[in-house]
Amino acid sequence: MTTSLRSVHIASLGCARNDVDSEELAGRLEAGGFVLVDDPEAAETVVVNTCGFVEQAKKDSIDTLLAASDLKQDGTVRSVVAVGCMAERYGIQLAEELPEADAVLGFDDYVDIADRLRSILDGTKHISHVPRDRRKLLPLSPQARPAAAGGVAIPGHAPLPADLAPATGPRAMRRRLAGGPSASLKIASGCDRRCAFCAIPAFRGSYLSRPLDDLEAEARWLVEDGVKELFLVSENTSSYGKDLGSDHRLETLLRRLSGIDGLEWIRVSYLQPAEIRPSTIDAMLATDKVVPYFDLSFQHAAGPVLRRMRRFGDAESFLDLIGQIRGRAPHAGIRSNVIAGFPGETEADVEVLRQFIIDANLDVLGVFGYSDEEGTEGVGLSDHLSEDEIEERRAMLADLAIDVCEARAADRIGEDVTVLVESLEDGEVVGRAAHQAPETDGVVTLTGPGRVGDLIAARVVDSAGIDLIAEAK
Repeated sequence: MTTSLRSVHIASLGCARNDVDSEELAGRLEAGGFVLVDDPEAAETVVVNTCGFVEQAKKDSIDTLLAASDLKQDGTVRSVVAVGCMAERYGIQLAEELPEADAVLGFDDYVDIADRLRSILDGTKHISHVPRDRRKLLPLSPQARPAAAGGVAIPGHAPLPADLAPATGPRAMRRRLAGGPSASLKIASGCDRRCAFCAIPAFRGSYLSRPLDDLEAEARWLVEDGVKELFLVSENTSSYGKDLGSDHRLETLLRRLSGIDGLEWIRVSYLQPAEIRPSTIDAMLATDKVVPYFDLSFQHAAGPVLRRMRRFGDAESFLDLIGQIRGRAPHAGIRSNVIAGFPGETEADVEVLRQFIIDANLDVLGVFGYSDEEGTEGVGLSDHLSEDEIEERRAMLADLAIDVCEARAADRIGEDVTVLVESLEDGEVVGRAAHQAPETDGVVTLTGPGRVGDLIAARVVDSAGIDLIAEAK
């Protein structure tokens, strides 16, 4: 390994899972002789961890790559490299259509990322990969996947080289890029669902859980680094452990993590309503340190639309699930996303969804307009709606969602909350209550003193949109 240090900046786009992947890349690059810098203008190489989920995310990724490429004109930045979901999904096609990027690297390049970047800086032309369906890389049977995973490149799952493996701590290579009291813990990769609108399984691969011992070790390492809240992330968190055996499910993981000294909050993301068992609700509401927060992937409420989406459920079953949660934890946070304008959606279906939004009374609801994603079943479905009709429905439902969620926040006035302080902004103490996930679900502004990382008991005195104002008790 060369002793000359090269500088690199990592720009991470997209979801929390991508952020964890960026921290894996950061750890591997640092171990491989690179210096990580916060300022892209001070880097020899800018690595853009792209998102390939929807059109806007892809546009943001391309814009970031082009902006980084512009920095090469000033002399410090010598190469711009695309990694992540968009790079994996399009590979050589992206490399050909975006010559401003010096290389497009797929997941197979992650383990040797330092050598890849060094060779690119030395002038070697990297030939990008031809995309493939990564679902075919692991066995069809979930139980057979852990034994076969060693030969497949999966971000967050790659074993460490013997000379880099620590005596204690996480097996995963990771270097935190952002401080603060909250950190994501990726518990699995990939997805076995076949939703008609989603291309993620094809480029992320089949579902693979990380072992319990590895997750506990990484969690302890994060807590030693000052983390108070763990945000459990994956493409489908409710499936955790289905490939590891009946004694390794999400409920077991929650109990293991709750025993870590110094950890205060455990938050679970992205649950599939059809996969939630009574024991899941029990574990999330009764396990010490697990906050009452449910990120439920509804996607729609009309049964016929959900069937065309290759999903399960309807408004009645979803409202029953919400009722079960709120019957035991009235102040629990519940968020979701829905898609407007899916092919074949009728005006009656829209009305079902509209009424569901009112009746569900969620804390946060994202409303997205349907768009074709190449390689998905949705592209070939009949009865596509016009872009104008999709946008009209999306805008109407989004406006309704805003009104409902803001009213839900206002209903919390007078409620006692515990706030995790995340920042001090212009003299204000800003954090989140248990019902609010990082970055997506609003914040709480506190009156009274506080330090980053403190957990402060407070009472809500006002709301502003979905944000709350609270007084320390």
